[in-house]
Amino acid sequence: MTFYNKRIWFLLEWFTLTSFSVASASTHHTPSKTSVLSQKNIEKIVVTGSNSTHAQAHYDTSSASIGPLGKRSILDTPFSIVTVPRSVIINQETRNINDLLTYIPSVQLEERGDPNTSRPQSRGFEADIISNSRINGLNIVITTPYAAEQFDNLQVLNGLAGALYGPQNPAGTFDYTLKRPTQQKHERFSLGYDNNGAVLEHTDWSGQVGHNHWFGYRLNLLNQKGESYVSNSHLRRNLISGDFDIHIDPKTVIQIDASQYNFVERGYPGQFTYNASQILPSAPRLTREGYGQPQGGFNTETNTALAKIIHHFNNNWDFTLGGLYQNAYRDVFSINNRLISNDGRYLQSITAAGSAKNFKLGSNIAYLNGKFHTGSILHTINFGTNGYTISNYNPTQNQSYPLGTASIDYPQISLAPQPYMKGSYKSSDTTTQSLLLGDTVSVTHSLDLLGTIAWSWLSTNNYNKQNIKVSTYQKNAAFTPSLSALYKITPNQSVYFTWGRSIEAGPTAPASAKNAYKSLAPLRSTEYEAGYKILLSSKLHMNVAVFRMKRPYSFTNPSTLIFGTYGQQINYGFEYQVAGNISHNLNVLGGVTWLDAQNKHTASLETSNKQVVGVPPVQMNFLFDYQIPFLPQSAFNTNLHFTDRRAANIQNTIFAPSYFTLDLGLRHSFFLQKTPITLRFLIKNITNKTYWASLYPSSINGDTNATNAAVAGLPRTYHFSLDTAF
Repeated sequence: MTFYNKRIWFLLEWFTLTSFSVASASTHHTPSKTSVLSQKNIEKIVVTGSNSTHAQAHYDTSSASIGPLGKRSILDTPFSIVTVPRSVIINQETRNINDLLTYIPSVQLEERGDPNTSRPQSRGFEADIISNSRINGLNIVITTPYAAEQFDNLQVLNGLAGALYGPQNPAGTFDYTLKRPTQQKHERFSLGYDNNGAVLEHTDWSGQVGHNHWFGYRLNLLNQKGESYVSNSHLRRNLISGDFDIHIDPKTVIQIDASQYNFVERGYPGQFTYNASQILPSAPRLTREGYGQPQGGFNTETNTALAKIIHHFNNNWDFTLGGLYQNAYRDVFSINNRLISNDGRYLQSITAAGSAKNFKLGSNIAYLNGKFHTGSILHTINFGTNGYTISNYNPTQNQSYPLGTASIDYPQISLAPQPYMKGSYKSSDTTTQSLLLGDTVSVTHSLDLLGTIAWSWLSTNNYNKQNIKVSTYQKNAAFTPSLSALYKITPNQSVYFTWGRSIEAGPTAPASAKNAYKSLAPLRSTEYEAGYKILLSSKLHMNVAVFRMKRPYSFTNPSTLIFGTYGQQINYGFEYQVAGNISHNLNVLGGVTWLDAQNKHTASLETSNKQVVGVPPVQMNFLFDYQIPFLPQSAFNTNLHFTDRRAANIQNTIFAPSYFTLDLGLRHSFFLQKTPITLRFLIKNITNKTYWASLYPSSINGDTNATNAAVAGLPRTYHFSLDTAF
């Protein structure tokens, strides 16, 4: 038995013996205490109190925060919404926020180099790096790492939402909610161990002080360092974050949040690239050294600060004003394994990336929400604005080195020099701002009609290394509508229909086109969606949705050489989602999605009417958490994930096979001298399945010259933690 396996068995034995021996010492159980900010005048936030190590799973989420619409019951919302709660983040040993996307069957992760720096997407449409992702409702850069330890939950609105959030790709809205201060004093400490020796320490302190508890605080400190699943790899994560609530008066609260997250990795596997004529080999087992190199990896620093003012005028009217500033740095030393034959041989290179190394983002929201009657009809209105401004900075020079050839079955270690980048110039800036107006008309107690509209202002400028503007795009007052109808069949059942649009900035014609440098009109996506929702036993939410979505795209007509918007990506689909308590002991989160995603009317018959690369026709994920009846302090969980066969190039001549993965976890809670302790042990991909986790083309518009990239999925990984609260 290897030293590594001995360590694993030692941890298993220690976990079992310690848990059950100490459990017999005390059968006293103190339930988690929760407190709700009871004032009607403040945004209602449920926070977990002290003496909680989140040993019990709670997957049910009854409400969602939907941008300018505010907080609403999921059952009364005409959208497909799913939330990954705090229980999942903790009990599934989540380390980065993109790990949470596994549990949502309508979502794929486009891994551009690493799961930590990748973009999520819903229903088969590629997402933007800013417009589809938010923290506490404010736009963020998603291609920089975030520590899961600072978040309370992830909320995903599947489908487009341009009339709510302004210009965005039709790839869903991903809103990450930060942890907030608790009313009761809360001090939590976690010690973890991942894979080959990445030791983790995390502390979470929270509480309220001052007269009438006017000041709330929450501090998170994180340190993790060591070797990951690849021998001789290196991982370092450091987080410091603070979240503060200042209660000015019973009607007003100011929320302030600030964080710095440093993420460094070396020696991790690189992606594989290939052209349309090559065969995609079987995915490699990533525990082997050589698919990455010791000098390849990331250095990143993400600095985020945001603030909100929430004021309640009376029982019917509220106002929210918020802003976020983000300064994200990254040094990317990317490893690329370019396949050069059909027998798995590849040419490896390392590049100090010439893409954006620094993002400076400012985003904002201002929402006024209210209720009033016109006769017997209730109006719930929203009026406001949201938007962002971002500047990208690229290096002026960057180096790249070839590392030699190897085989996917026999990777090689290379001792090539470390590439570097230097200099900096502003390569682009983008500004969007939207004016929003909406009205939910309650015609009867059972029938709601919702209409929302947005007028958006878009501006984009691109610059060369000499700081000369080379192109510009501007559109004023672009109009985006959405209409919905929701009918309550019974108090716990509803059906809905939604039609909506969203816009993206129009592309600019390339120099090779006859209409070179001409800016086209905004791209307008459209969605039709119908759904059914039911709440069982007040704790189990289920919903189904059917949808048809369309996104246009542009290319140069090969006959006329005119650049224009000719093509369409059309996606049909069906979703089933479930979350909550099946019984007192059993929780579930997951569902199944069927999707037909196709590129229509491309520039070539070779790529027209073909499946979109990387989008599975069927994807399933079910996470179950079971509290053992005869051992009430113990629980186990299992996650079952299936991804169907996917197109691996835009011509659909090669496909990546389907795969199934299984995760198993066990936890046990006990008291040691009145101190609650929870032990967790989790094995992900317990069968050590090899598979391609992510595939994407260099062009989503059906370009026959597009190359493709494939990222292999993680091998079997181990996670152990000890969690205590004071």
